Amino acid sequence: MGPVADTGWPARARGAACCAALLFAVLTSLDAATLGLTGPRTLLWAALAVVLLAILLPPRVTAGDGWLASRGLLRRRRVLTDQLVAVHWGGAFAQRLVLRDAAGNRLELDLQVLATNPALWHRLDTALRHSRTHGTLRIGSTDQEQLTRALDAVTAHAVLRVSGLAGLTEFRGGPRPRRRRG
Repeated sequence: MGPVADTGWPARARGAACCAALLFAVLTSLDAATLGLTGPRTLLWAALAVVLLAILLPPRVTAGDGWLASRGLLRRRRVLTDQLVAVHWGGAFAQRLVLRDAAGNRLELDLQVLATNPALWHRLDTALRHSRTHGTLRIGSTDQEQLTRALDAVTAHAVLRVSGLAGLTEFRGGPRPRRRRG
């Protein structure tokens, strides 16, 4: 099997680029309307637009046999999924999944990417089960089980929605980690 990629990334990247282009257009238009547009100020507005693009551009997530990668504007992170030692997920606002492998590599990704890309989730779930079976996954087995249940619920709801049966069940959003009792 070849590598699989986040299918929603191109649309999110276009959205980020459109926001940056819109900011540049608004700033230069306002500056030109006040008759103050100069070359250096145009470069300043372009630099601000590039900074906004860097902030908004989501990382591109891909997975292959034995690896998962996240490539952002400035850096690329990769973990060996057949050697995972820790998995953690949570976050109050944005649900993030943090993976660490035996080589010390760390990767953080948005759970929405996994929820909307079943092929990516399947690759990662298979790797998590492999690491757990072979004893390398030492931290986060409970998180992995909760994540599996939550993403399976999201997938089941998507199937029900496509089949027209979604009105028969009640569903409230995406995956959420359970609170641990102290």
